[in-house]
Amino acid sequence: MTDNTLTWEEFSKVEMRVGTIETAEIFKEVRNPAYKMVIDFGPIGKRKTSAQITSLYQPEDLVGKQIVAVVNFPPKQIANIMSECLVLGALGDDKDVTLIEPGLKLKNGARIA
Repeated sequence: MTDNTLTWEEFSKVEMRVGTIETAEIFKEVRNPAYKMVIDFGPIGKRKTSAQITSLYQPEDLVGKQIVAVVNFPPKQIANIMSECLVLGALGDDKDVTLIEPGLKLKNGARIA
């Protein structure tokens, strides 16, 4: 076992859910290029967040896209918004972030297991 090995109990505390991006716009108030977004997670409501995904995505292409996010981190102040979830993505060799998306259309709020 290594120092970063999780138990099943620890992993089960990470609440990853599917949501649909409702709005995405350039986040002008931050230092690093990012978008601010509102994501609909169905029964658990809508959450605001920001994501540094500007190199691969345009705001108009994000609206309607289903993504996976962690929804049980404590809110975090980022510039002038309170981020309420963490959108998940894979970090490429060039440091660009590719969003993690479900392969099929799911209900908003579906839990990743």
